[in-house]
Amino acid sequence: MPQPNVLFVSLDTVRSDVAYSGRMPNIERLRAHGTTFLQAVSSCPLTPVSHATVFTGRQPPGHGIRHLLSEQLRTDVPTLAERMKDSGYATGAVVSCPGLNKWYGIDRGFDFYDDEIPRLPDGRDPLKVGDVKMRGLALKRAPTVVERSIAWLARQDGPFFFFAHFFDAHWPYEPPEDVGVEVANPYEGEVAYSDHYVGRLLDALEEAGHDLGSLLVICFSDHGEDLAGWYPNDHAGDLGHPYEEGHGCLLFDATQMVPLIVSGPGLPRGREIADQVRLVDIMPTVLDLLGMKSEPSDGLSLSGYLAPEQAEQAPRPAYSETYFPSERAGYPGLRPLHAVRLSEGTRQKVIWQIGTNTVDHYDLDTDPNERSARRLTGESDAWG
Repeated sequence: MPQPNVLFVSLDTVRSDVAYSGRMPNIERLRAHGTTFLQAVSSCPLTPVSHATVFTGRQPPGHGIRHLLSEQLRTDVPTLAERMKDSGYATGAVVSCPGLNKWYGIDRGFDFYDDEIPRLPDGRDPLKVGDVKMRGLALKRAPTVVERSIAWLARQDGPFFFFAHFFDAHWPYEPPEDVGVEVANPYEGEVAYSDHYVGRLLDALEEAGHDLGSLLVICFSDHGEDLAGWYPNDHAGDLGHPYEEGHGCLLFDATQMVPLIVSGPGLPRGREIADQVRLVDIMPTVLDLLGMKSEPSDGLSLSGYLAPEQAEQAPRPAYSETYFPSERAGYPGLRPLHAVRLSEGTRQKVIWQIGTNTVDHYDLDTDPNERSARRLTGESDAWG
């Protein structure tokens, strides 16, 4: 059997609860064709860091990108695109924000990598701006992503690995059109807008003979979004963390729980997995499903969940980090954070401030919105 073509769809800044609300028709289309992972955890609430984890199977300490503006991908860490190219795939990508600029090195292995975006409205280079909200003004909108993606895909006459990245759900939450989906707020309008154009891309692939049953599709988000009170588990703004503007500084589930859907030839359709998994598991999963040699990885293949008879899996603790607090202008003294989320038996999370003895513990079964921290060490402060 020939190797399937592979499509990666990144829905940047999309919360898992919104993605899985049942109101996004093309996310539902993918879910019906594949397996939905209901508890997928991101390694970092920053676009370049999280995507580097997806495309290397390494956590941030292993791939080298840990801040928004400081590091590039380690050159000694293989990327999935490199492996696909070496295996005879044409490799292409259309990305839509500053955080996936070629400068970071995430383009390594792609034959075609369209990272063109406009400058900020005031003329500044968005790559040199550390405000994650302001960087959202420099984006390639979904219709352009789809148009350029279809143009590249139409030129392929052999196996392809393609990465389409949609940035529309990022601030400033101003959906350009109503796509006929009932939404609760402008952020959801942007998610619906992205979802609509994902559908356009899937339709174009099907018209070209690449139906969903023949493609290996990985749909995910790099991180979620904290809307400062639009959702019950928000923590930003007046809820106690004024420095958190959407994402970047905190490691609560509002930004760390993300959608992850896997579909492909012979894989289960309409299956839901409640076990906790991680974005770091994506690269080893793809290599495994394609029968390719594995790479050293901090993740584990999800293939046991994708077998005809689902195999029991060992628990997967989920590590997350953010060093963006040290880059956050105007808020001196913010500390980088590390977190571990556990889901064996009971769901627990610990978050600790790097450089201090402050560790907060959350029992997610009794406190799913992470409102009541049990301070394990250190002095009381505003992080709980």
